[in-house]
Amino acid sequence: MQLILLERIESLGNVGDEVTVRPGYGRNFLIPRGKASEATNGNRRIFERRRTQLEQQQSDVLAIAKTAAEKISALKLEVIRATSDSKHLYGSVGTAELASLLAENDFAIERRHILLDEPIKEVGEQQFRVRLHPDVVAEVSLQVISEQH
Repeated sequence: MQLILLERIESLGNVGDEVTVRPGYGRNFLIPRGKASEATNGNRRIFERRRTQLEQQQSDVLAIAKTAAEKISALKLEVIRATSDSKHLYGSVGTAELASLLAENDFAIERRHILLDEPIKEVGEQQFRVRLHPDVVAEVSLQVISEQH
């Protein structure tokens, strides 16, 4: 299925790109959510008239994401956890707990946007990433503290 992208989609392309996707993905996800339209001659003409507006919207969204990334990167989050030998955690700190810590600091981030290479299992200064936009990823600092100080 040929589609014209109406917004930047990480795995597909930028605004205005014509891409080929599986029919189900196009019909059930991209088109209903306003992320793409079918690549017909009529839709191409409509898109060309709206191109500057759509590109401006995308640049506004990118600017907002960059501003939010600066604010999130400045955060110093802390979590207190039980440890086995004052270094290794019982269990781990996962994306759900990180999302709730961010929510406590007025950042509504879905856990699927939190990028962890592996679960956090040790005490000390840890880093994780948050994807705010396909082009913007913020690095966040987390201090894991042992209960048994």
